[in-house]
Amino acid sequence: MNYGVAEEKIKEIISESSNVLDDVVDYIYQNFDSYNWIGIYIVKGYDLILGPWRGKQSTEHIKIPIGKGICGFAASSGKTEIVPDVSADNRYLSCFNSTKSEIVVPIKKDGRIIGEIDIDSDEKAAFNSDDSVFLEKVADLINNFI
Repeated sequence: MNYGVAEEKIKEIISESSNVLDDVVDYIYQNFDSYNWIGIYIVKGYDLILGPWRGKQSTEHIKIPIGKGICGFAASSGKTEIVPDVSADNRYLSCFNSTKSEIVVPIKKDGRIIGEIDIDSDEKAAFNSDDSVFLEKVADLINNFI
């Protein structure tokens, strides 16, 4: 998938959709082959609460304390986390046996972390700086809908 084309499609979804977060999650899940699970977590107090998601199965991690796991770490640091091999990262909270790599991108508004995009892949090292740049743009585009 071409990241520029995807970014333009997401801008189109935002301008036309009445259910932006769900529609953006759907679009990304359907158009990036190595993205096997995608969810948006929303900050509520000291926790991340799972919002819209798409994947083959649901995760048991519908509430993650900020600071716990890769998602919680990204929420506390405010920085994108790319984990090329989740089995080598002791912060990883196992969701699916098939997951090999993960990217977590904080969603910020007015300097605060308000949520994050969490994506798992069944391929090792599935994410790179291009994914990071693209997903950080998506996070900026959707921050007004959280």
